[in-house]
Amino acid sequence: MFKRNRHGIQIKSPEQLEKMRAAGLVVGRTLDLLKRSVQPGMTPLDLDVIAEKAIRDEGAIPSFKGYQGFPATICASVNNEVVHGIPTDARKLREGDIISIDCGAILEGWHGDSAVTVPIGEVDPKLTELMRVTEEAMWRGIAALKPGRHLSDIGHEVERYVKSQGRYGIPPEYGGHGIGTEMHMDPWIANHGKPGRGPALEEGMCLAIEPMVNLGTERTRVLADDWTVVTIDGKHSAHFEHSVAVTHNGPWVLTALDGGKERLAQLQI
Repeated sequence: MFKRNRHGIQIKSPEQLEKMRAAGLVVGRTLDLLKRSVQPGMTPLDLDVIAEKAIRDEGAIPSFKGYQGFPATICASVNNEVVHGIPTDARKLREGDIISIDCGAILEGWHGDSAVTVPIGEVDPKLTELMRVTEEAMWRGIAALKPGRHLSDIGHEVERYVKSQGRYGIPPEYGGHGIGTEMHMDPWIANHGKPGRGPALEEGMCLAIEPMVNLGTERTRVLADDWTVVTIDGKHSAHFEHSVAVTHNGPWVLTALDGGKERLAQLQI
């Protein structure tokens, strides 16, 4: 029922890709709603409530909630939190903050996974640039998803772009992953490395591309909640992610509302 290549990577049929797209659109629409909803004075838990209702109203299931004990629908990582922040009502978002919102949903057994980093009101120009660099690096990585290219080409493109933009840190322990009938599947995808290594990309592969970029050092640590990853130096971090299918026409961004057409066209893909 579920085809895998010789590396154990799940290969989806055209019909299965359509189901992946449906799950991806649930996530894309939910994140779009959250981006429009976030404002100073809200708490991360407020956003979590909005996200869970939006996902369930579409007949889908929040994939993060209960995953290895995670207690919420979204990961909400504020300022120096890199990823996996647990949304609570312990603090309110303030003007000048940035928040990474990572969201996943399951629809008819198929997963979608995507993340955005959003400014709260007016933010420091350094943070605006950090977010721009991180998002652009994601798109550069996505653009590498063509049949015949290699897995390491993705991280190479991410790292090459980030390094071309200044002194930023890329946490080496965290990266993207395969996605399909499970949220996290083989292969793991580094956000750094040399090109031309690892399995060749094939039509039907679905991969979540997710660079995390720090304003300072690449070094991180995990808080006592065993989830929240923060920067060692206390500087801010940004995180963007899309779930993407490899097709004969190039990358199909399953969690982007337009399938990635606008941004990929800008990169002449």
